[in-house]
Amino acid sequence: MAEQILQVNFGLNVAAAEYRDIADSVAESFARVPGLRWKVWFLNEEQRAAGGIYLFESQPALNRFLTSELATIVATHPALRDVTLKQAEVMPNVTAITRGPIGGVMAV
Repeated sequence: MAEQILQVNFGLNVAAAEYRDIADSVAESFARVPGLRWKVWFLNEEQRAAGGIYLFESQPALNRFLTSELATIVATHPALRDVTLKQAEVMPNVTAITRGPIGGVMAV
C-alpha cells in the first residue's frame, strides 16, 4: 500500500502564542496516532494561518485518523476556523530522488 499525505490548513481565531500553547498540549496525542509516520506543524503568524502535513503508512491508517476523536477535535476546535483537508498518495520514486522523508518513521 502506498503512503498517504494529508495536508490540513486552517485560520486562527486566537493569537499565535495561544495556538503554540495548544499545539504543545496536543503534540504527544498526535505522536501516538496509529499509522502516522510523522507530522510537520506550520504557522504563519502574519496571516493568522496554520496547519500540518502528515505522512500515513497507508490509506486505511489515514481513514482511521479521519474518523478519530482527535481529528474531530481539530475540525471543531474554537481556536481554529476554515479547516480544509487535502489527501494524496505519495509518489515514492520521485520523492526518493528529492530526498523526501518517506518510508519510515523519523528519529527524534
